[in-house]
Amino acid sequence: MDTKFDFEKFGQGIVYVKPILAAELPTEMREKVGDLEELFSVHNADGEQLALVADRKLAFHLARENNMEPVTVH
Repeated sequence: MDTKFDFEKFGQGIVYVKPILAAELPTEMREKVGDLEELFSVHNADGEQLALVADRKLAFHLARENNMEPVTVH
C-alpha cells in the first residue's frame, strides 16, 4: 500500500488526561484542593500541564471546549 500520511500533524490537537493524587501535589496546592483525594491533570503532547481539575468529566469537557481531543493516560 502506497498511501502518504502527514506525520507532522500526528498528535496535534490531542491532550492527555491523567489522574493525580492530591497527596503528591506541592503543599500550597494541597491546601487549595480541600478534601479531594484525586484530581485530573490535562497535558499537551509535549507533557506541559495545561490544567488541573477536580474530576475526569470536567477535564474532558475542558479539552473539548478548547477544540482538543482528550485521551486518558494510565
